[in-house]
Amino acid sequence: MTQLKFSYWVAALYLGMSLLASTANAEGELFRPQAGKFPPLEKAHSYRGELVFVDHANRRGSIRIQGEGTYFRNAPHPFAMLPYGIVRYHGAPADLRDIPLGTVMHVQAFLPPDPQTSAVPVLPIDSRKKNSGYSGTGIYPAENHVLLLEDESSYCLREGNVWMLKEVDIQNNQGMIVASRQSKSGGEGQVSEESMTFDAATRIWRGRECLGVEDLIDEGLWPASGKKPLDGQTVQLGITWKPAPSGVFTRFHISDIWLDDIAMQRAARNQNETHKAFIRSRWMPAWIDAVEYGKFGRATVTATLFGGMDDSLYNDFKKGVSAMMNGAENTLKHAGGNYGPAHMASRGSILNVTKTDGKTPLGSSGVQIRFETDLIIEGIRPGRVVRVCPASWPQVNLPREEFIGDGSNPEHRFPTPAIFPKY
Repeated sequence: MTQLKFSYWVAALYLGMSLLASTANAEGELFRPQAGKFPPLEKAHSYRGELVFVDHANRRGSIRIQGEGTYFRNAPHPFAMLPYGIVRYHGAPADLRDIPLGTVMHVQAFLPPDPQTSAVPVLPIDSRKKNSGYSGTGIYPAENHVLLLEDESSYCLREGNVWMLKEVDIQNNQGMIVASRQSKSGGEGQVSEESMTFDAATRIWRGRECLGVEDLIDEGLWPASGKKPLDGQTVQLGITWKPAPSGVFTRFHISDIWLDDIAMQRAARNQNETHKAFIRSRWMPAWIDAVEYGKFGRATVTATLFGGMDDSLYNDFKKGVSAMMNGAENTLKHAGGNYGPAHMASRGSILNVTKTDGKTPLGSSGVQIRFETDLIIEGIRPGRVVRVCPASWPQVNLPREEFIGDGSNPEHRFPTPAIFPKY
């Protein structure tokens, strides 16, 4: 690391620690995740906004965060997924590459665990208080390392919420819907009412059908023009953002409407299959809990598999199964081998698989494996992130941007945070 970069990181760290000391009493306890521990979701900072940039290979991107001011003026805010961070889309596990730009996402995030190795810019701890003129406050939180990133339908399914459609106002197959997000059980709780746009490109899902606005008009469910009450019809919504007409500063757009549970379940199943194939080709991420070293390179490794994935993936990890384990960086990039992750991986067998009883913290699967190898590699150390693959999974060569090769220089782990513009 150059002297200039080193000085930058020291200055940023000093500034962060100073602000931590000055704001802890005013804000209550500030929380920073620790290595080897899954942070509690209830201590995360929550926000919502439009996904505007994705660097999928490095599990980071930018979100235009909804704040107190003029939405379209808000500069994109960089974020990075924690190694065990979970992405969900259409109610199913996902990778960042699966999320269309413009999708409105719900974010649960923390301060950088280690500011010196952050893949995105490190901000002063009180930066979410910053007043950014027309944009208002709340759009630059220092909590930019994400534990949970989920679209609207995933958020509602997790929280037990639905959207109730109250009124449609339509002209030329486009217009406005007034809807409220509330508990599916109908109990007491926060009700969030919004007016959102839709147009002829809005997809409407019913059972196995994909409909358009014109189909609902032909069936007499929506008027050809004008207003009609929708009597609190319950649905799930996909929400995006588009520049709004009539000088409106903050208004979201409906990309999808799921009219029934069957339609939503089909969307989730399709996304789940996409993610399962992705993980089998990239291997299961985990971190190392302990290493018992033997003679001549032998070792027994205990690792916890990361969470948020389909049960069928975890079921492939069984006692006696042959497996491979390779080092990875916090971006989940494979750390060694230029001919696929198996090139430099340690090979061996799974000695035992245990499952934690009760509730596990978000980010953890609760599944722990003990893996024995006769040639352990440098990247498999306590506290380090790895990728693990049962022998039944396919062996493929990954594109160049998804691995860092055999170099160990920290600057080669990922492009520096300088990739993000300063507005």
